Amino acid sequence: MLRSGLAVLLLCAGTAALAQVPSGNSAPQPYPYPAPIAPPQDRPFPGTIALDIDATNPSQGIFDVKETIPVTASGDTVFFYPHWIPGNHAPSGQIEKLTGLTFRAGNTVLPWRRDPVNLFAFHIDVPAGTRKVEAAFQFVGAVKPDEGAVFTSPDLLRLQWISASLYPAGYFVRDIPVAATVKYPDGFTAVSAVPSTHTGQTYRYQLSNYEVLMDSPVLAGRYYKAYALTPRVTLDTFADKPEELVAKPEQIAAHTRLVEQAVKLFGAQHYDNYHFLLSISDQTSGSGLEHHRSSEDGTRPGYFTEWDSQIAARNLLPHEYTHSWDGKFRRAADLWVPAYDQPMRPGLLWVYEGQTQFWGYVLQARSGLVSKEDTLDQLAGIAAQLDTQPGRRWRALFDTTYDESLNARRPKGWASWQRGEEYYNEGLLIWLDADEVIRERSGGAKSIDDFARAFYGMRDGDYGELTYTVDDVVRTLNGVVPYDWAGFLDKRVNQTSSGAPLDGFTKGGYKLVYTDQPTKVSQQGARTRGADFTYSIGMGADSTGNVTGVLWDGPAFKAGLVVGAQLLAVGDGAYSPERLNAAITAAKGSNQPIRLVVKHNDQVKAVTIDYHGGLRYPHLVKTGTADGGLDRLLASK
Repeated sequence: MLRSGLAVLLLCAGTAALAQVPSGNSAPQPYPYPAPIAPPQDRPFPGTIALDIDATNPSQGIFDVKETIPVTASGDTVFFYPHWIPGNHAPSGQIEKLTGLTFRAGNTVLPWRRDPVNLFAFHIDVPAGTRKVEAAFQFVGAVKPDEGAVFTSPDLLRLQWISASLYPAGYFVRDIPVAATVKYPDGFTAVSAVPSTHTGQTYRYQLSNYEVLMDSPVLAGRYYKAYALTPRVTLDTFADKPEELVAKPEQIAAHTRLVEQAVKLFGAQHYDNYHFLLSISDQTSGSGLEHHRSSEDGTRPGYFTEWDSQIAARNLLPHEYTHSWDGKFRRAADLWVPAYDQPMRPGLLWVYEGQTQFWGYVLQARSGLVSKEDTLDQLAGIAAQLDTQPGRRWRALFDTTYDESLNARRPKGWASWQRGEEYYNEGLLIWLDADEVIRERSGGAKSIDDFARAFYGMRDGDYGELTYTVDDVVRTLNGVVPYDWAGFLDKRVNQTSSGAPLDGFTKGGYKLVYTDQPTKVSQQGARTRGADFTYSIGMGADSTGNVTGVLWDGPAFKAGLVVGAQLLAVGDGAYSPERLNAAITAAKGSNQPIRLVVKHNDQVKAVTIDYHGGLRYPHLVKTGTADGGLDRLLASK
């Protein structure tokens, strides 16, 4: 009793002390925010914006922009630089690359001031009687990778209108007409989904609205070849060197089958014309960005000329093409915004990106762009990565949909524990599982294809947006086959778990196993990303010994390794991937640890990894002799 009473007395004394704020300390009140900028309205814009871009300096990555914007009122007027970029799922506008900004009314320079809250908004004071304002600036693109994605080289350029334009506040962007003109370097050909005419190197684009233009980027270059896949779809290829544009007939035939299989699957095409804007370059950054009537697809050299060693690269076009249906035409209601200053809410990215990831792998197999065997090996890698990811225990899939806004794709030291944009690949597993539920409950009469046609296969030629909610997804699934789809999705999307949802494999006739032999797919990955020992000692390293990944709670983690450390030696010899491979193999079944010498910062130390399980690489192994659901899913239609 005495000790308890004393504790209460001390607690009360401490509380009283905390309540006695010392006199004389400053205690400000918050400074008021300015009145917010009025939200956009769905009303006609009075006039047409004239957008004129000089793109003749790709060597320095500079686009000179002149924009004439009609105005109807004097006084404070606001213009936005796009902030929330469709397809990026985050506030990713490159405002830091906008330079030299000036506004004029006739010969009068109009001083501008940046909004103190929305830093992508510019205020000017428009004089009475002014009918148009002329804006001028440069977009200074990255010229080396640490500045961002490199869009230009002496022989190639990507022009994203959304980085080289301003738009007026107060309007839905679909209500703002734009007439665009661009001058390209001598010898360049330019392609966009927006039709154009040209005189010499000056292209004049068909009048469109700001939303459609922003969604129709340009790929231009000195070396160009077009492959007509179908009457409505073209593979437009640009490269650093003309020899990279030469494709074999069977390669183009596989791309044609991609289009044919997608149209069979979805039952409608949401474009009047579609352009795969494929750049094959090591001078510009790789890319993969979806648009309604085109896609920006950037790969390293060898896409055609080193076909057999470019398996992973051939998933890019099926993925981005699928987005014309999933993400562009059908878009989550909270991801659709009327203007690019309005925040997007990414909670349904497990449909937008997850189902697109799913269909991308399915369509690559159905079309023969990638063989069924290689597709299964890629799916095995996805399944293993997610099934061994400890971060799933604390962070549900739903929360990863915010990752691009939270992290902006910066490197992570403990990616397996922090998690990343798992809505792509774990979303894939959810839809693979859904396919098996549909097949099972319909007695094999239906599949996820029936959902695709019901959800995406309407309004042929419509390249507007048809929004949906999770209730619409559940309703469509129930229309295919009745089931507790709301519970099915809630468990997989909103709840944490210790293992990945792998029922799509097990019910589909396959199981995930590990052997000491890597697949062809993983061997190709090792040539570009370095050796991957994630499923054995729990780490990866490049050819020079730099540690590129450490699995949380894995053997390497317990030995103290971190990303960025450098492996100097394995046993008694200098580090090489082959020597580490041999050491892991030799330790299997023995009681001797794997010995490494590691440098991190300025410290060099000996490290031992107590692991004896040998090399482990993921594979999918068939569990029966007859075709299962997964076999039927990947088969050409």
